[in-house]
Amino acid sequence: MRDLGELREDIDKVDKEILKLFTERMELACQVAEYKIATGKKVYDKAREDEKLAKLASYVDDPFNAQAVHELYTQIMSISRKKQFAILRDNGVSFDTGFTQIQDFDFSDATVCFQGVQGAYSQLAMLAFFNEDMKDSFHVDLWRDAMDAISDGRADYAVLPIENSLAGSIEENFDLLSEYNVAIIGEQILKVNHALLGIKGATIDDIKTVYSHPKAISQCEGYIRTKHLDWDVKNLRNTAMSAMKIRDDGDITQAAIGSKYNAILYDLDILEENIQDDKNNETRFIIVSKDKKYRKSADKISLCLEISHQPGSLYRILSNLIFNGINMNRIESRPIKGVNWQYRFFIDIDGNLNDEAVRNALIGLSEECVSVRVLGNY
Repeated sequence: MRDLGELREDIDKVDKEILKLFTERMELACQVAEYKIATGKKVYDKAREDEKLAKLASYVDDPFNAQAVHELYTQIMSISRKKQFAILRDNGVSFDTGFTQIQDFDFSDATVCFQGVQGAYSQLAMLAFFNEDMKDSFHVDLWRDAMDAISDGRADYAVLPIENSLAGSIEENFDLLSEYNVAIIGEQILKVNHALLGIKGATIDDIKTVYSHPKAISQCEGYIRTKHLDWDVKNLRNTAMSAMKIRDDGDITQAAIGSKYNAILYDLDILEENIQDDKNNETRFIIVSKDKKYRKSADKISLCLEISHQPGSLYRILSNLIFNGINMNRIESRPIKGVNWQYRFFIDIDGNLNDEAVRNALIGLSEECVSVRVLGNY
């Protein structure tokens, strides 16, 4: 048996040879990029790469090594593409995001819409984000109505919930983002403190029926299940509408789950405060606009990607972030309507559209994805 130290010395020698050949290969990849710039050819040629991978694997008899060769050269080709994408950017090739950078937004003449009636959490998020800067606001019944209001010019901005720290994503609004040509220009995280609301003079012992939005109900599931399993829990479109309903009905046996602000707005009693299961419950709202602009100081980017339905597709596109040192802090998938078992991905990354690394990554994503759309930089 050979000494371990000798074996390691031989491995080091082999590694040096591999590195020398790898460096030569990368230089050839740079020359390929120059050729593709001159001829207008795309960097990513899947058919060529698949053919090359199959041929390389065929040179190895052992099945394990054949798979290893496939994985190794998949990585090498991926690294080569990233180098070529950087060369393309240096030669003026870019991905048109459709966005314009500005110093800051002026909301003084803005009209803002939110979903729900007066007192909805969306209204509270709107007030927190815009303060007194906006000119006017109005509410609509549905999230889609808010998107329509932006599209037809009745509103300059709309406020939409996108995810809750406890109940998860608002799936419908991800679908609306892919459907409407709008831009995310900001976000507002709102602390959610649910209260049990009843009409004047009611007590918890009187309550038999509770109304609220399905997400709010799910956020208070533990409270209801452990303390009030006998309640008849019913869904309404939002928490403020639930508060308005019990006020209008005037039924002492009815209660609503909503914010303390609803109690003031609809003249209700707070029967119990902070009934949500997670006391750190927060909802993230996005501010959307028809105008595709972003602040110079923006540091978060939201993307919508469609990728091919093939093994390794998601890894391949995410490697554009890895090799450019970009942090991804969220990924969400949604089925593509009309195409069974294919998905659209929503990704949040750190960065600004003017960053060199981001521009490099976007070039790579545009080459390797079926489609790429920047939803916003905020």
